[in-house]
Amino acid sequence: MQVAVIGSVNLDLVFHVAKLPQAGETLLGGSFATHPGGKGANQAAAIACLGGDVEFVGCVGKDSEGELLAATLTSAGVGTDRLQVIEGQRSGTACVVVGGDGANMIVVAPGANSSVSPAQVTSAIGHIKPDVVLCQLEIPIESVLAAAQVECFILNPAPAQALPPELLARCYVLTPNESELESLTGVLPEDPEDCVRASASLLKAGVRNVIVTLGSRGCFWVSSEGGRHFPPRKVEAVDTTAAGDAFNGALAHFLAEGRDLAAAIPLANTVAALSTTKHGAQESMPSLNDLRAFAPELF
Repeated sequence: MQVAVIGSVNLDLVFHVAKLPQAGETLLGGSFATHPGGKGANQAAAIACLGGDVEFVGCVGKDSEGELLAATLTSAGVGTDRLQVIEGQRSGTACVVVGGDGANMIVVAPGANSSVSPAQVTSAIGHIKPDVVLCQLEIPIESVLAAAQVECFILNPAPAQALPPELLARCYVLTPNESELESLTGVLPEDPEDCVRASASLLKAGVRNVIVTLGSRGCFWVSSEGGRHFPPRKVEAVDTTAAGDAFNGALAHFLAEGRDLAAAIPLANTVAALSTTKHGAQESMPSLNDLRAFAPELF
């Protein structure tokens, strides 16, 4: 069963500091490294690391960064036949600042990601014929809407922005984090009742399942049948940069395998937790063997 991930690919410029800076503050010290990233590419890499069949649809610039990003996806086992190279555009870049507790701040310059077009997306889906499509919001919203063509369409609404009603109506699963849920609904989910109350408007708009990722508090699944909390897996976190991407990629993979949400969510929750135990984004994604060793009871 195949997954198509349609979204962004960036070069991450990562700074490690003792604490995150405040507005106007300059910090000295800490380490610096570059890593392949972008929400779409990270999610595709997460699927490939789990042994899934995944095709990535996106754009890079005609530059050395684009060559590196494409090669990294290919070496990870991600299909890149639908990754386009855009003349006159720089590849996407992100500045990531990681604090001593693993929390992060991120700023993205989209670059070639802004060139992902509805025509490219429609053509790719027609050729790939995926069972599951996973998308985020680091590409134009018109292209995200074009991606919502299959029954199992998963939207990770990050970074947060207003979503057209026709897009919400096509979502099998919507996976906001706390701040994204507040942006979409005006409700900050501080407890389970908040998650249910906030998700109600999204279900009314046509979303069939809302999974709110809560960081160190796990995640909360809301559907027409009610709400359910999934507690976090206990690990020693060093970098939470790609945890959300790990969760979304794993969720898409296990749904494509034929598992239902009740079985797929604990697996995705565990993949997300394991990703925080390593630095970087795509480099931090656990393998299926890692997952089996850590949580054999889920298989």
